[in-house]
Amino acid sequence: MKKHYTSLSEATNDLKVRGYTNDFNIKPDCVECPALHLQVSPENFTVDEFHRFEGMSSVDDNSIVFAITSDEGVKGVLVDAYGVYASNLNDAMIKKLSFRR
Repeated sequence: MKKHYTSLSEATNDLKVRGYTNDFNIKPDCVECPALHLQVSPENFTVDEFHRFEGMSSVDDNSIVFAITSDEGVKGVLVDAYGVYASNLNDAMIKKLSFRR
């Protein structure tokens, strides 16, 4: 059952409590965990869940948080603006991070 969060901070805090303790950054062809000096290609991670948040004042405030697990068992969160990130990603990353309602 997918949880419903009212804010981005609520989602990221709960995900961290649930074991998604690392922070991932998005790169054109992978996700990166700078703290672990780890880069994970799309075929080597799973998006366990995602949560979208729409800004009240502007569409520029729209964001999405992904709960990610690498094949090596590294769990973390990736926070990004949705609808914008796709222009800089390769096809494999776009497919992996595409989301459905």
